[in-house]
Amino acid sequence: MINIFQVLLLSLMAAFTVVCGQNWWQTANQPVFCGMMAGIIMGDPVTGLFIGGSMQLTVLGIGTFGGSSHIDANSGSILATAFSVALGMDPSQALAAIAVPVAAVLTVTDILGRFCNTFFQHRIDALIEREDYAGIQRNFLYGAIPWALSRALPVGLALAFGQGVVQTLMDVLNGPLAWLGTGLGVAGAVLPAVGFAILLRYLPVKHFWHYLILGFVVTVFMSYLFTNVKTIGTAVAGVAEGFTGSFINLPMIGIALIGTFLAVNHYRTLVNSSKNAPVEAATQEGDDDDEL
Repeated sequence: MINIFQVLLLSLMAAFTVVCGQNWWQTANQPVFCGMMAGIIMGDPVTGLFIGGSMQLTVLGIGTFGGSSHIDANSGSILATAFSVALGMDPSQALAAIAVPVAAVLTVTDILGRFCNTFFQHRIDALIEREDYAGIQRNFLYGAIPWALSRALPVGLALAFGQGVVQTLMDVLNGPLAWLGTGLGVAGAVLPAVGFAILLRYLPVKHFWHYLILGFVVTVFMSYLFTNVKTIGTAVAGVAEGFTGSFINLPMIGIALIGTFLAVNHYRTLVNSSKNAPVEAATQEGDDDDEL
């Protein structure tokens, strides 16, 4: 069960992450961070990372422009992690049955938070006319209150009063509607692929398709290499007494370094192109003058 202390911490974390999203510090405003922290608070960071990471991949290609809203993947990750750990729910099932629906429903509270925040915006407009800079700063900070409450209240209420509903839902999905529960588990496992598909839809893949192919090839080769090394190490450990070597799969640091290399290479290419552009333009203009 979820105790009152955990409910308070998770509610405060939901408020903290959305406020961070309105400032320059965006790191905390990510589903994988919310899932990890919710898992730590609930005592199972592995489940939290799985749910948060899956939600992170699901919303890879989703963004907001101007005043638009999108699904609240952070709050969905928090609630799904909390209920999954507290009630022993399968993480994939919690992802599809709790995280995604909650994330979609809380779009309403996001709009409500934006609407309430206009009160402080109008006060700032009036204070600008009076050149009351201290009042402007205060009301700017007051604007964080609607944002924080738009996440803290629904998350806190759901954690405090929703355990019975989720328990009943889990019993039904694992009992009379076991086929639906299995389907939701499969859907939860497939959701990250949906996120990748949305992302690829908006990325300039036609111009940089070679990077896409390179990424897949490197991943497959490295996975194949490290899997075989792990198999050899396990076999040696089984026949050699006293052998204590550790063989693991491809570490995330390896993938991160490969991504860093590609990013730096692409950045330098863009910088060089921008530097050469004026020279090429001047050369072209000189050629046109010679022709005249």
